[in-house]
Amino acid sequence: MNETAHPRTAPLRARAEIDLAALRANVRALRDRAPGAQLMAVVKSDAYGHGAVPCARAAVAAGATWLGTATPEEALALRAAGLSPEQTRVMCWLWTPGGPWREAIEADVDVSVSGLWALAEVREAARRAGRPARVQLKADTGLGRNGCQPTDWPELVAEALRAQAEGLVRITGLWSHFACADEPGHPSVAAQLDRFREMTGYAEGQGVRPEVRHIANSPATLTLPESHFDLVRTGIALYGLSPSPALGVPADFGLRPVMTLSASLALVKHVRGGHGISYGHHYVTPGETTLGLVPVGYADGIPRHASGTGPVLVGGKWRTVAGRIAMDQFVVDLGGDEPEVGAPAVLFGPGDRGEPTAEDWAQASGTIAYEIVTRIGSRVPRVYRDAEYAEYAENTENAENTEYAENDGRENRGV
Repeated sequence: MNETAHPRTAPLRARAEIDLAALRANVRALRDRAPGAQLMAVVKSDAYGHGAVPCARAAVAAGATWLGTATPEEALALRAAGLSPEQTRVMCWLWTPGGPWREAIEADVDVSVSGLWALAEVREAARRAGRPARVQLKADTGLGRNGCQPTDWPELVAEALRAQAEGLVRITGLWSHFACADEPGHPSVAAQLDRFREMTGYAEGQGVRPEVRHIANSPATLTLPESHFDLVRTGIALYGLSPSPALGVPADFGLRPVMTLSASLALVKHVRGGHGISYGHHYVTPGETTLGLVPVGYADGIPRHASGTGPVLVGGKWRTVAGRIAMDQFVVDLGGDEPEVGAPAVLFGPGDRGEPTAEDWAQASGTIAYEIVTRIGSRVPRVYRDAEYAEYAENTENAENTEYAENDGRENRGV
């Protein structure tokens, strides 16, 4: 059931505060890591849960020259929001047969091709559109997901060049993706780099003249300068999170987490010792205490796997989820403290005010920080902090789930 819209003067049940100034600073820090390459801001999956259009605008303002999406629908939504080809190139890479190729071509979106079936569909769509498609050929250098196998690469390159000679495509890029760049010293990294050089070298030897060659993701951007080539694709690092604890914490790379997730306590009550909490009574109060009800649950993207382990900051102290996380709510044991109903419960944020981080939740639930932020659902409003965001906020159509906040936090406006 959808939440009823609250008066804007009332506390929100929950909110994901998005710091666009931090995102812009992250873009600049990442550009400094790869000064000889262009930067692609990957905004797939609604910008990893942060909001694709506002994050894309902020990234472009900070110097990103490309935007990356997984699906063509995500790419087309960026163009529909007014991010024009004159502002930024947009690329998408996850296609299935019968996809909106013509729409992507007409929107000047770069499309990724990994096999002959996709190239055939692009050719036909370009004929119908009456203009060439911008095509990037993806090589499988060792990840084993999308991408053309080395044995099939010569045929794909040859067919793409024929299509280019026919005026149906422009080969704008050659690219691949790392499997283990987040594991320092993993032997596959050097092997993939060698294979990428071989496959791009072959294509260029056959006459391909790409605008960009790229293989570096966030961890490679941060730690492997030899992988930067013409373009780096930054995803999780853009949002101020480390790709892997083994590489370091965000501050080690000059990054700041962009999302802070909080909720307002819905109830504070006294209970006796021996009181079972939530489904299955996996937590029983060890003695007389107070309980706080946090009104978010797995329907909002809070991982059920963090039942009994997820950290929350309430009243300046770390608390732990008591018992099972339910669909819409969970409980924390306040140990006798009595915060007011409506007091903030901060699940995660940058961590510099004592709150847990997304990485803390990842550790608590046995996953990665990528999943923690990406899974926060649309039932949690995004509140954008940034004076430069005001103009966009005035015109957004997502009035129910978007809010704009002044930098000093004194004025909130529904949009």
